[in-house]
Amino acid sequence: MQKTGTANLPLHSGKAPQWLFKRMISLSRTIIELMVIELGREEVLRRLSDPYWFQSLGCILGFDWHSSGVTTTVTGAIKEALRGVENELGLFVAGGKGKRALNTPQEIIEYAGKAGFTPTEFIHASRLSAKVDNVAVQDGFNLYHHTIVFTPEGQWCVIQQGMNETNLMARRYHWLSFSVESFVEEPHEAVCCDINTDTLNFTAKEAIELRKTSVLLSCEKPEKLVTEIEKIKELNLPKRHAVTVHDINPKNLYKIFLQTYEKQPEDFESLLETRGVGAKTLRALALTSELIYGTPLSFKDPARYSFAHGGKDKIPYPVNKNVYDRTIDILKKAIEKAKIGRTDKLQAFKRLVTLMK
Repeated sequence: MQKTGTANLPLHSGKAPQWLFKRMISLSRTIIELMVIELGREEVLRRLSDPYWFQSLGCILGFDWHSSGVTTTVTGAIKEALRGVENELGLFVAGGKGKRALNTPQEIIEYAGKAGFTPTEFIHASRLSAKVDNVAVQDGFNLYHHTIVFTPEGQWCVIQQGMNETNLMARRYHWLSFSVESFVEEPHEAVCCDINTDTLNFTAKEAIELRKTSVLLSCEKPEKLVTEIEKIKELNLPKRHAVTVHDINPKNLYKIFLQTYEKQPEDFESLLETRGVGAKTLRALALTSELIYGTPLSFKDPARYSFAHGGKDKIPYPVNKNVYDRTIDILKKAIEKAKIGRTDKLQAFKRLVTLMK
């Protein structure tokens, strides 16, 4: 069952002051190192992909549960915290906000060159997860942040965030390789937001026929598709329709359809990976598919309402003591075991002291 969590509220300036961010880096490194010792790298990825745990980590590092900037600052702190100790811990972090997100593939390649692993599957996971959340889940949120955390053995988690330019709300998307059976059908570990929106969702289970017919149509000659789309302009679509003809220009789509026709994608994942296939192309295919085949479209928003531990004032509900105590217990045990009889791990604390100077 898909987990849920809370994302940021309105995006005002959420950047942490330098003195705080420096300490966030130090604490992040200690927490991650202790978790690797006690729980293993796989569990670190699981926790980061859990929106409740991720939000709780943000609280520990110095944010309220509803603070702006939690996603970008926490992932940024973790990336800086692991800088220089990636090989030692077997955990690598690539990506970030804005231009850093676009540089993710190159960062993965550089890590692979130094550590001696193959970067291909991580680049594929990074690119396709971003393409899905930007194109296949059309919820009104455009990605501006993307981070992938991975191990050389092939395990990974993705944490990325989009912004709705109309209401300035954020939405966070969590992916976990252990849970992804398909990149294009219910692939998320969680999708977190404080609001729901009208969403054209190609990844919903009930959208399986839409994905199939979209692939079939993409293999047709572009002239045929453009002709059908021109016909749609003459129709009066029902008000419920989230897809309009006004943002679809058949002439502009011709070049894209020519590419898909030449490529002949075998499945929806291959269609998504086709260069130039974006949200408008998929909307055009969805409209045409509905017109020709009567294919039902899915407008199910994958995000749900939820919060972290709760509030001390019992709003929206009382603090979840079990979850809270579990977090505290894990840290206590990790610290105790790291201190008792594990002198080789004291180097972690020495690095902590060095960073704090």
